Amino acid sequence: MHIAKLAVAAFALVLGQSVAAQSQMEPVPTRQSGEGDGPFAKLVIRGATVIEGTGAPPAGPVDIVVEGNRITGLYPGSAPENVTGGAQREIDARGMYVLPGFVDVHGHNGDPGKAPQPSYGYKLWLAHGVTTVRGVSFYFGPGTPDLSDTSRSAANTIVAPRLIPYAVFGDKWSRGEPATPAEAREWVRWAKAQGFWGVKFFNSSTPAVLAAALDEAEKLQMGTVAHLAQTGVAEVNARKATELGLDGITHFYGHFESLLKDGQLVRYPANYNYFDEQSRFAWVARLADQVVEPGSDKWDEYIDFMVDSGVTLSPTFNIYSASRDVMRARAFDWHEKYTLPSLMDFYAPSATNHGSYYKDWSTEDEVAWRKFYRTWFDMTHDFHRKGGRVTAGSDPGYIYQTWGFAYIGELEMLREAGLTPLEVIRAATIDGAREIYAPRGEEPPMGRVAVGMLADLVIVPENPLDNLKILYGTGHTRLNRETGLIEQVGGVRWTVKDGVVYDARQLLADVAAMVEAEKAER
Repeated sequence: MHIAKLAVAAFALVLGQSVAAQSQMEPVPTRQSGEGDGPFAKLVIRGATVIEGTGAPPAGPVDIVVEGNRITGLYPGSAPENVTGGAQREIDARGMYVLPGFVDVHGHNGDPGKAPQPSYGYKLWLAHGVTTVRGVSFYFGPGTPDLSDTSRSAANTIVAPRLIPYAVFGDKWSRGEPATPAEAREWVRWAKAQGFWGVKFFNSSTPAVLAAALDEAEKLQMGTVAHLAQTGVAEVNARKATELGLDGITHFYGHFESLLKDGQLVRYPANYNYFDEQSRFAWVARLADQVVEPGSDKWDEYIDFMVDSGVTLSPTFNIYSASRDVMRARAFDWHEKYTLPSLMDFYAPSATNHGSYYKDWSTEDEVAWRKFYRTWFDMTHDFHRKGGRVTAGSDPGYIYQTWGFAYIGELEMLREAGLTPLEVIRAATIDGAREIYAPRGEEPPMGRVAVGMLADLVIVPENPLDNLKILYGTGHTRLNRETGLIEQVGGVRWTVKDGVVYDARQLLADVAAMVEAEKAER
C-alpha cells in the first residue's frame, strides 16, 4: 500500500473517530448573562502575590489594574485612589496568588461518542486556569468548526479559552493527503488562507513531501508540530524531522528511535501489530531497552543538537501516565462528578477507541512503562537543563485524562521530570505562548503578568509553588491539625480570559450539571 494511503488508514484508526461523527458535534452555545463578567472599563485585583511567568520569584502584595482586556498597572503595596477610582469591579485577592493564564499547547475537543458538547471541555479548561489552547486539531474533517469556534472565542461570545487552530496535514479539505511536494505546498497555502495558524503532522508522508510542507509553512509563518508516528519513523525520526525544519515535537515518538544503541532500525517483536493498540503501547515501553544510556556521548550529542536547533518539546507526559498504574487512573478523584459517563465508556478497554488499550494490562506492562518514563524524564530534563524550551500540553479526552484535570497532571509530571516549580510555571505560561507565536515572528501578547499584556490571569487561594495539586478543580485533601477535620483546599478561584472574569467554581458546577444530566438520561 502507498505510504500516504497507509497513513490515512492508520490516522482514522488512531483517532477512533470518523469525519461523519465529527460533523455531529453540538454547536457551542452563545455565552449567556452570568457566564463570566466583563471585560470592564476598569478591573482592580487587590493585594495579590504575583508569580509573573518568566521565572521571577513571587512578589506581593500587588494591586493589578486591568482596563478592557489589557493589564495597565501593577502597583506594589497598593494602587493610589486616583488610579483605582471608578473601577466597575474589584476582586479581593489578599492572601491569594495571581499567575498568567495557562497555555495548553496540545488540545482536542472530543467527538459525539464521548463528549458531544464542546463547552464541556472548554469550561473544564477555563476552570483549571487554562486561557489559551492550541488545537491540533480541535476537530477532524472538512466543515468542522475549528475556525468559527476560534473567532467566537476571540469575540468572547462563547465560554472558551483563547483558541489557536492548527490543521492536521492533509485534513480539512476534500482532496485527501498530498502525495507530492507540489501538492504539499498547495495544501499548506490553502490551510493558511483558511485561517489556520499551523500544521500538525503524523509522520505519514515521504521525507520529500514533509520537507516541502515544512518549508512552505515556514515561508508563510505557520507553526509546525509533529507526532512522529511509528509508521513513518524509520525514515523520519525526531532528529531527521528537526533537520527538515520542524518547530515542535509532541509525545515521545521519534526521540528514542534517534538514540538506538544497536543498528538503524527499531527491533520489533515478531508478533508486533501497530494497528492493535495493546500490542503497540505495551511494546513501546520496551523501546527504552534499545536506546543508549543517559549521559553517554551519543545521548549528549543528540540533546545538544536538539537544543541548538531551537526545536520545542511538548512531552504530554500525562496522557500515557495510566500505563504505569491503570487502576489509579480509573479511580481519579474527579471522575465521579466531572467525567461524563459516555467519556468513561470511551476510556474503558476497547478494540476500536484510540487509547483504550488496557485489554489485558499486566504488572509487567506497568513496570516497563515506569522504566520508560525514567528515560523519557531524563531526556526531557537534560534538554531543558541545557536551554531547550519545554511546554505543557495535555492531549485530553483519552486514556482516563479528562479536560483541565489532565493539564494540571501534566504540570505535576513536568515537576517529576526535574523542572523546578518556577520552571513548570514558565513552561505553562510564557514558554507555551512563545511556542505558539515564535513562528509568526512575534512576541506573544499573553503568558506573563506585565503591563501591556493581555489580561489572561489565574487567581488561586494558595501558593502553587508549594503544591501544584491545589490547582486541581477537586482541590487538595488536607488534615486540619487543629480541628482534626479533613478539608478540601485550593482549586482555581477565578480565571480571567481577555479581561472577562470567570468564577471557576461556577464553571465546575456547570460541568457537574452536564454529567448529572447524562446520568439521568441513562
